[in-house]
Amino acid sequence: MILPKNPRLTPEQLTEVTAIVTEFGCKIQPIIGAVRTIYAIVGDERDELMINRLEGLDYVDRIDRIQSPFKLMDLRSDLANGRLTIGGVTLGRELFVIAGQCTIDPKNPNYFYETAQAVKEAGAHVIRGGVWKPRTNPYAFQGDTKSLDILMEASRRTGLPADTEVMEEEHIRLALDAGVTLLQIGARNALNYSLLRAVGRAIGNRADRAVLLKRSIHMGPISEFISAAEYIAAFGNPNIILCPRGTSPAPDGYRNHPDESITPLLKEKTWAAVVVDPSHSVGKAAYVPACALAAVAYGADGLCIETHVSPSHGIGDDPKQALTPEVLAKTIRQAKQLWALRHAS
Repeated sequence: MILPKNPRLTPEQLTEVTAIVTEFGCKIQPIIGAVRTIYAIVGDERDELMINRLEGLDYVDRIDRIQSPFKLMDLRSDLANGRLTIGGVTLGRELFVIAGQCTIDPKNPNYFYETAQAVKEAGAHVIRGGVWKPRTNPYAFQGDTKSLDILMEASRRTGLPADTEVMEEEHIRLALDAGVTLLQIGARNALNYSLLRAVGRAIGNRADRAVLLKRSIHMGPISEFISAAEYIAAFGNPNIILCPRGTSPAPDGYRNHPDESITPLLKEKTWAAVVVDPSHSVGKAAYVPACALAAVAYGADGLCIETHVSPSHGIGDDPKQALTPEVLAKTIRQAKQLWALRHAS
C-alpha cells in the first residue's frame, strides 16, 4: 500500500509507480479517501526490490505492508483515518438509522411514500426500500424495476438518501444512474465475489455512494466477513458498512441466530462502521426493539430496521417483522439514550 507525501499522486507520478509494479507482475488500484488517496498494490507485494524502488521515490511517504488477509479493511490501514458521512450523519459520531419497507409494492406506491415520511419523522436518516428481491421460491414476488422510480420519488419528497439491494451488475448500474446512495449487498450475495468486485468498480472513487454489506447466513469466522468487504475496497471503493443480520441455525422462535454480539469482534479487526439489522436477525416485530438496543449496547454504529405504515398490507417480510412508525420512533429514542450512555466518557 503506497502512501504519497501529498494528498494524491500526479498523473506523471502514478504512471511511474504503475510502471515499476508492472515489472513485478502487480497492478495499482487507487483508493480515494476523504483526506488523501492511497494506492493499493494488487498482487504479490513481498518482492524487496520492488519495495525498495518505490520507497526510493521522493514523493512516496511510506509503503505499508500489513500482513493481513484484508490489508485495506484492516484496522491498521490508512483507510482507518477516513470518515463516511451519509444523510448528514458521520458514522461513529452519532447513531445512524436506516428504515423502510422490505419490499416496495409497485401497485400501491402510496404505502411507501407514507412510510418514507413517517420514518423521517421518527428520526431515520436513510429510507430503505426493496426494488429487487431474492426469493427462495421462484414463484414468489421477485420485485419490479418500476419500484426504483417509487424509491427515488420518496427520496426526493423526504430529502432522505435511498438504500436498496442489488443482485446483478445491471441492478448496480440502474441504481447508481437513478441516484441511490447506499447499495446493499444482501446475505445471499455476500459471498458472490463477482458481484462484490463489480460494485467496487462501479462506485469507484465516488464519495457520495457507499455499500452496505450484509453478513451471509452461512459465514463462519469474522475474517470471512471482512474479507468479503476487502473485495469491494480492493476494486476501488472504501465506503463500506458491515451489517450483521443473523446467521444459521436459528433458535426456535427466531428467524435467524441474532449476531449483534460480533460488533466488538469486528471493531478489533477493522475500521469499517457496523450497522446491525435486528429485523432479519429475529424476524418478528415484537422482538426487534430489544435486539436493536442490544446491538447498540454491543457498540453498533447504527441500525437498519424494517418499517411500514401498515405492516399487514406489506408484501415480502413486512407483515411479520416490520415495525410501525410509532414503535420505530420509540426504539430510536431509546437507542439514542443508550448510545449517549456508551459514549458519555
